[in-house]
Amino acid sequence: MDPTERHADPTDPHPDPTGHHERQVDACTEPSAARPEPTESAPPATDTASPDAPSPDAPPHGTPQAGRPPRNSRAADARALTQVLFEELSKLEPGTPEHARVRAALIEINLPLVRYAAARFRSRNEPMEDVVQVGTIGLINAIDRFDPERGVQFPTFAMPTVVGEIKRYFRDNVRTVHVPRRLHELWVQVSGAIEDLTVLHGRSPTTAEIAERLGLSEEEVLACLEAGRAYHATSLEAAQEGDGAPGLLDRLGYEDPELAGVEHRELVRHLLVQLPERERRILLLRYFGNLTQSQISAELGVSQMHVSRLLSRSFARLRSANQLEA
Repeated sequence: MDPTERHADPTDPHPDPTGHHERQVDACTEPSAARPEPTESAPPATDTASPDAPSPDAPPHGTPQAGRPPRNSRAADARALTQVLFEELSKLEPGTPEHARVRAALIEINLPLVRYAAARFRSRNEPMEDVVQVGTIGLINAIDRFDPERGVQFPTFAMPTVVGEIKRYFRDNVRTVHVPRRLHELWVQVSGAIEDLTVLHGRSPTTAEIAERLGLSEEEVLACLEAGRAYHATSLEAAQEGDGAPGLLDRLGYEDPELAGVEHRELVRHLLVQLPERERRILLLRYFGNLTQSQISAELGVSQMHVSRLLSRSFARLRSANQLEA
């Protein structure tokens, strides 16, 4: 009997259709005479395998893992199942339990599409769970409006609806300050130009470079940059970056009690220069020097009655020259 052949074992789960199997020679059980002489000297076996050597049971590099279909295959299966479910959904009456079950299955199958669209908005510093929920609303709207008879793939039809729902959420609910639609659209172009110019020059671009690339004025670019920062308002009481840095509230000015007197002093100075020298001196002594009429009369060498008349005449001139009271 040929040692390389044996009869098929009835208990073998994978029998050879020819009735023969290639015999596995066991070095420990076969006699030494039956073993063929090696043609080359094999290296001695070691107890520890090299860490760089691949495991004999591991799949080749670049092939999908066992039990897990390739990504393209999963996507194709999802599209095929989506098409079948839409055909079944079109035959069911809306509002029935079967219709709700198929509709829920469509939502569940196409949730990866929502996560893919939501990943485009990771830089918005918004919880990804909220963005996915908003995108799911767009997915539900797309499922309710989709018509399989138009010959369009559902992902192609649903993606604009999902992205539009997410953008609407950021425009209406996330921004603390409302930004005009034109500035919002320009901000998308400006942010893209900043990324391209940063890669091109290896540094952050200037405002002039961004404006030249987009064909805009520098004022429009600055307005777009300000609009891009209008997603969240900064708290006045929040601590600023850096240890011991005061908050915005600590750096705000207070109402100066002397501020209201600035306008009055400027008005009085303008009116005083219109009075004669002696009447202006009497007013200064009376209201800035805090002297009485008797003290003023003694200093000027006139009677107190005359000082009183000069004060009354000065007040009349000032009132007539004051345009605010006229």
